Amino acid sequence: MRRWIAAIALGGATALALSGCGNPAGVDGDLTDNWAAMPEAKPFVPPAEVCHSADFAEVAYLSSFNAVDCATAHRLETVFVGEFTGGAATAPAPPAKGSPEIRAAFAECDTKTKEYVGADWRTARLRLGVVLPSPQAWEGGSRWYRCDVTEVTNIEDNGDTTSRSASVKGALASASPLSLTCYQVKLARDSSIDTMPAAECTKDHNSEFVGVYSAPAGAYPSKSTDFDKLHGECRKIIAKYAAVPNDGNLKYRTGVISLPGNEDEWTSGNRGVRCYLWLSERKVNRSMKGAGPNGLPIQYED
Repeated sequence: MRRWIAAIALGGATALALSGCGNPAGVDGDLTDNWAAMPEAKPFVPPAEVCHSADFAEVAYLSSFNAVDCATAHRLETVFVGEFTGGAATAPAPPAKGSPEIRAAFAECDTKTKEYVGADWRTARLRLGVVLPSPQAWEGGSRWYRCDVTEVTNIEDNGDTTSRSASVKGALASASPLSLTCYQVKLARDSSIDTMPAAECTKDHNSEFVGVYSAPAGAYPSKSTDFDKLHGECRKIIAKYAAVPNDGNLKYRTGVISLPGNEDEWTSGNRGVRCYLWLSERKVNRSMKGAGPNGLPIQYED
């Protein structure tokens, strides 16, 4: 078809030349010199501050992008979109899991998410993940990464993602139902945590969230000696939270639970460890915040 059209156009031009006819007024005979240049094609960059109905995935495909109103049911919210630069941007493929580039992206997401929600997101039933463009999109020039937040049913029991119908923007700037509070811990036979359901602080419970310890770079904690270090740091946070001395008697006042994220999260840059006081078989029906030595008395074993 293209050859046929070109042949007809050439025939018409020849006929005009042979007939001695000139160009019509205002026509210079150049079919292209007045056309605006086509804009340079740019890769798709997802917007920030939008919600998604899909569950979290480490890789996002343009074909599955479907932003929804945050006032409607959704499972994810993109709080920030960053860009890989430098050596990472010139690489032939997206950064690998646990790479320095991913850790740097997570650090940026961590900072932006704290600003977005109004406090450290680790103090709430929230998870943060870094989402990368697909290999095909990367090959086409995409260099973005998304910072996606999702609500979960229970951080302590590795709860499932749950749907919500409101943005998390500013959600932790004041008291929030997302915030971590009190729990009733049940141990398994090997003394590991069996279940840890949330409980109202005004009702019987034996554990309470006290804060977050930011661990330094290092291997994922897996041995008892690793957790001894985390417990020691969490005890400092417990002492400050409960307004009791951080001394040798603290271990007789309360136990401690130290919960880092999973190993994938750790190697990707999330070194935040959630800290909880734990009263073992003892139960209380109030918060231990500011309780002091009388509220958290020494409990020597017989």
